[in-house]
Amino acid sequence: MQRSKGFTLLELLVAMALLVIICGALYGTYFSLMNGREAAVSGMETRREIRTTLDMLRREISSTYFRKPSQPNVENKFRFVVEDRDFFGKPASTIRFTSIAAPNFGTAPVSDLMEIAYEPVEKDNRISLVRRAKDFHFDFKPDPYPQMEELEGFLVECFDGGKWVRSWDTTLNNVLPRSVRITLRIKEGNKPVEYTAVATPRIAGP
Repeated sequence: MQRSKGFTLLELLVAMALLVIICGALYGTYFSLMNGREAAVSGMETRREIRTTLDMLRREISSTYFRKPSQPNVENKFRFVVEDRDFFGKPASTIRFTSIAAPNFGTAPVSDLMEIAYEPVEKDNRISLVRRAKDFHFDFKPDPYPQMEELEGFLVECFDGGKWVRSWDTTLNNVLPRSVRITLRIKEGNKPVEYTAVATPRIAGP
């Protein structure tokens, strides 16, 4: 009688070892693809936030409304102020201005002017950009809105006709800058990358 031939223990061990190697390679490839996909999606979301933030800043700064005070030594609420600051060597400018707002068709009475401020906030060595906005004629402190997170820097520069400067105050010079350059710095991989937009304030009252 002929005996049926089966697999030896050595052959089973070799087959199992090959199966483990193949499965490990497949899982490694799968997780690499998933990590790459997540990184790509995260990068696209970050660039969308950058584009949205820069477009909003350019639009609002282009609609800046400034009016000189009617009398000397009178507080002027129509100010345009840029302050040069940094967090651990990273640029962290602040900017405050009055901007003409889009019409609001709600039931609450509103004006067409908004007081707007952008301010970086540092926490755990990370920079977040917050935005505050309120109706020009309402006296309340607006809540900060987180505009962007995980920034490496936020820089605002003003062009005075001859050079770019990092500070501006219409209380001192009674004139708007000719142009305003906004730079958002983020980290892509292991290196910082900058995205820039330029706005031109165009509206000045009497």
